Amino acid sequence: MAKLGKRARAAREAFAGKSDLTVEDAVALVKGNAKSKFDETIEIAVNLGVDPRHADQMVRGVVGLPNGTGKTVRVAVFARGAKAEEAEKAGADIVGAEDLMEIVQGGKIEFDRCIATPDMMPVVGRLGKVLGPRNLMPNPKIGTVTMDVAQAVADAKGGQVQFKAEKAGVVHAGVGKASFDQAQLVENVRAFIGAVAKAKPAGAKGSYMKRISLTSTMGPGVTIDVSDAVSE
Repeated sequence: MAKLGKRARAAREAFAGKSDLTVEDAVALVKGNAKSKFDETIEIAVNLGVDPRHADQMVRGVVGLPNGTGKTVRVAVFARGAKAEEAEKAGADIVGAEDLMEIVQGGKIEFDRCIATPDMMPVVGRLGKVLGPRNLMPNPKIGTVTMDVAQAVADAKGGQVQFKAEKAGVVHAGVGKASFDQAQLVENVRAFIGAVAKAKPAGAKGSYMKRISLTSTMGPGVTIDVSDAVSE
């Protein structure tokens, strides 16, 4: 078994015996031990009491983080004509129609968010097997199928985060960078948890939020007291 480095040992010692912290204490602990040479992402994972295999228990949504994510988001837009020009002016990184479909079908996916105008969905629909597993398929429920492509691009670039429950009922996201002020991270964490709470599906039974964990890219994780984070 490989020996832990000095930094890893110090981090483990700092986290030892700590769990179910307030949001403020969890953020302070994780941020204080994110000491890599690069700006680590602060990540949150929420274990939910749902089974996403059932349609009435699927959890998905979108939230605009008050202080952004600290990440550069690459946006692709499927649009034609005036709407394509609108998307380009708004700062979309890739804009196209059938030509963009062919690029994606070829396995070249150089974007983090995909937006489409409603008339382009017959084209985008052919990419379901490619975009779906990557959680990139445009969806009107989260505002990525829209005629207001300029606003959708601005939202994506400005810190909007999408979330969707995985098979095990877990939603996760990056909620900022270690370089953010503690207050900014706390605000982002609470905004994300609040959005997941509001997305509680009709078919959810029993305890909805079971466990909330916070970590940094290279650091250990710590659990957050669910009752402190949100009132169910």
